Amino acid sequence: MAKKQYPKRLKRAESFLGIHFDFHAGDDCTQIGRNVSRKMVENIIDRVQPDYIQCDCKGHRGLSSYPTKAGNPAPGFVRDQLKIWRSVTAERGVALFMHYSGVWDSEAVRQHPSWARIDENGKRDKNATSVFGPYVDKLLIPQLKELCDDYGVDGIWCDGECWATKPDWSKKAIAAFQKETGITDIPRSPDDKHYFDYMQFCREAFRRYLDHYVTVMHEHNPDFQIASNWAYSSFMPEPVTVDVDYISGDYPLQNSVNVARLEGRCMARQGKPWDLMAWSFAGKWGQRPYSTKTAVQLQQEAAVVLAVGGGFQAYFKQDRDGSIFDWTMNMMADVAKFCRARQAVCHRAEPVPQVGLIHSGQAHYRKAANLFAPWGGELTPISGILRALLESQYSTEVLMEHHAAGRMAEYPLLVVPECEYLPPSIKRELRDYVAGGGNLLLIGPAAANMFRKELGVSFRGAAQQKAQFLEYNGVMAGVNSAWRRVVAGRGVKAIGGLYPKDRPEGTPEAAATVANFGKGRIAATYLDLGEAYVNSRTSLVRDFIAALVRELFPEPMVEVNGSHFVDVAVNRIDGKLAVNLVNTAGPHHDPNIYAFDEVPPVGPLAVSIRLPKRPKRISLEPSATEMTYRFSKGAVQLELPRLEIHDILLVEE
Repeated sequence: MAKKQYPKRLKRAESFLGIHFDFHAGDDCTQIGRNVSRKMVENIIDRVQPDYIQCDCKGHRGLSSYPTKAGNPAPGFVRDQLKIWRSVTAERGVALFMHYSGVWDSEAVRQHPSWARIDENGKRDKNATSVFGPYVDKLLIPQLKELCDDYGVDGIWCDGECWATKPDWSKKAIAAFQKETGITDIPRSPDDKHYFDYMQFCREAFRRYLDHYVTVMHEHNPDFQIASNWAYSSFMPEPVTVDVDYISGDYPLQNSVNVARLEGRCMARQGKPWDLMAWSFAGKWGQRPYSTKTAVQLQQEAAVVLAVGGGFQAYFKQDRDGSIFDWTMNMMADVAKFCRARQAVCHRAEPVPQVGLIHSGQAHYRKAANLFAPWGGELTPISGILRALLESQYSTEVLMEHHAAGRMAEYPLLVVPECEYLPPSIKRELRDYVAGGGNLLLIGPAAANMFRKELGVSFRGAAQQKAQFLEYNGVMAGVNSAWRRVVAGRGVKAIGGLYPKDRPEGTPEAAATVANFGKGRIAATYLDLGEAYVNSRTSLVRDFIAALVRELFPEPMVEVNGSHFVDVAVNRIDGKLAVNLVNTAGPHHDPNIYAFDEVPPVGPLAVSIRLPKRPKRISLEPSATEMTYRFSKGAVQLELPRLEIHDILLVEE
């Protein structure tokens, strides 16, 4: 009998749109597969037309939602639901990936206590396995081979990995650390000597664990595709050293637009296919019930990702028997239509260097409370500065150290947000960048202190947390942040003032300075503004940062006036300039609003695009509307009457 031929499925590297389902099977799951049918899966594909589907096979509880022989199955099955998912997706030419929880496996730890990681007090973790232990070889790899060989799935989206990995004080970990470093006095708290060294050692252990199973699975089947959730994102800001097939992460159910703004920009330069996953439901974490978002909400969340060249997927809940909530697919169909309309002018677009915001992995790891997970607010400063730049309509990329090294000169402006450390090589390159004609903006006294000679200022006293009032251009606002007094040298220009009260009386302290250095210019603020913009946002902080940017970078390629609720992302795709405009208005950041059905349109918007010569044509996508414009003095001038959620000005030069 001839082998059944199926339509070709896209590789993840070729894919753009997906849909994710999971339910983390538990002890209550005794009827798995009861309501899972071919018709259910066919309806998903018919309505959404995804490139791939991800569905559950093992969640954090560690119980598998299919009758595994290699792992730990959930209590009861009516039928093998995974065979249904694979059969239908294969017949329809849709790739199938598994949601699989890696390091976090509570059942594995329960059955094999010796597999658990050990905390600083010598206690076994109830959830996290040790990356030094046998779990990866005894359970994870055998189960991945089972999924690959017996079910023919295309790959996994491995959850509970870097963000769930914790420092490990198991005997094996300690012995390996002592052998590798020669350090015998084992640190157990941040105040102990060599604690950072131990954290770095544990981070490297996770990299080795990840590399091990990825390598084994690729040797077993080169077509088996793997991502480790949040690896090589803002959580893990470093070069991709493990041969994962793609990068992915699921941004949280609340404040999703702001998280996606940062995460998409962190992944865009990593050199791997990437996507971000929106949660299709919202609520306060742990306070059920959650509510399903509207199509409008998910379209806005998707637009932030599409605008910087990424793929998009959305996560929908499965019931405890593995079935889905069918009504939600009508809503996802609307989201899919929105995304597909923009795919040709967005997916895999290359950013045009304008403003580069430095995300130092070395600084991040030095202040991180966890190995990788930024649950201690470590990303708040960079997130705040990014928001302020985007809300001032500056096209901004996030550059990890390896993104910036060797190519700083491509950027008219680089920005270093609040950080206390930069590797010496990066500091030298930033100094040379400015001396050679670049422009550098440093945010906060700690970052400024690393370049005090170049800034031409002298610091007076230590940094302190202080509540004071920032004044700029006749407007004042309160800011409570780290601050340090400076005295500006000759030829250094002070910008903005700091006052003890909400009135401009007396001689102010300098809020910021700007100075010439070599052929370039360097500026700094002497108070932290990123955290302030997130936790106590004022329009003045945004405008003050924008004023400093204008001082250093007066002629960006694209300028947009008419609303601060517009993110600008300037890309190139297929030889054309693509100016993405994303409307970020609405209550997406309000923790008390779970679902909303309206993003207030903005406009009219005045758009200026600097070009070396008059363009051949400008169209508004995805409607393919030809735009009327003026070209004068090296710039296109046009008006966009109304921006709903996401439009792209496609320029044929």
